[in-house]
Amino acid sequence: MIRETSAASRLFDIMLIIFLVVISLLCILPIWYTLMVSLSQKSAAAAGIVSVWPIGFNLNSYKEIMKDAVFFNSFWVSIQRVVLGAALSFVVTILMAYPLSKTTRDFRLRNVLMWILVFMMMFSGGLIPLYQTVKAYGLIDSIWVLVLSGGLPMFNVILVINFFRNLPKELEESAFVDGAGPWYTLVKLFVPLSVPVLATITLFSIVGHWNEFFSGLVFMTTPENYPLQTYIQQMVVQMDFTTINTDPEALKRLSELSNQTLNAAKIFIAMIPILIIYPFLQRFFVHGITLGSVKE
Repeated sequence: MIRETSAASRLFDIMLIIFLVVISLLCILPIWYTLMVSLSQKSAAAAGIVSVWPIGFNLNSYKEIMKDAVFFNSFWVSIQRVVLGAALSFVVTILMAYPLSKTTRDFRLRNVLMWILVFMMMFSGGLIPLYQTVKAYGLIDSIWVLVLSGGLPMFNVILVINFFRNLPKELEESAFVDGAGPWYTLVKLFVPLSVPVLATITLFSIVGHWNEFFSGLVFMTTPENYPLQTYIQQMVVQMDFTTINTDPEALKRLSELSNQTLNAAKIFIAMIPILIIYPFLQRFFVHGITLGSVKE
């Protein structure tokens, strides 16, 4: 009986490993395919025959990107947006979650504010009122409209609220007995103990700000202020066609490039920052989601 159980357990482990490998390949293959297209020649990409390996290997798309000032300007706009947006979201989320993690005995309006919070998750004021509000504050075509429009993710607030509520109440009571105030307790006690969920919401904020393109499309009036994803969504080959008739090198570059290979190169470069950041925060991800999603 024990041998049968052990054999069944090994079989289950093997099937689980195979399943996870298949899932991993399904996640990796789109990234790999994008890289292969960006490294292939124009005709192979247009014919759709690029698969696991590049056909007609070349770096022409990446060389052309190096000359695209608009691409790198959009890249810089996105970096500013991520840094400012993630920092603002981090601070505001903690400040909102801490009082809402209390009971109604400690914070009388707690349930009222929680219902407002849930309502805001389900409904929004609409695009036109949002645009009018942004315009009234003079934020059109400003980096701050990209930062402030997503400054308070409601889902992140709820995760942190539940994480705070799962921390032992005796720790906070001991801090108050020793004379610590709410600010000291939050900064010195709750924040250090909440690293998993705070790393998780930081990852969410970074990915959300980096991948979001619609705000740039609506609120930015000049292409120079587009964040990277808006620029990619509006993808155009940045080449000076007026010089083609007089510059043989420009004609040669045009013959070697296509929108498909150039765009694939831009998309792959845009993925690199998230691929670099994610491994550093991934170890907190499951722990933070699990403890932050279960109410005590």
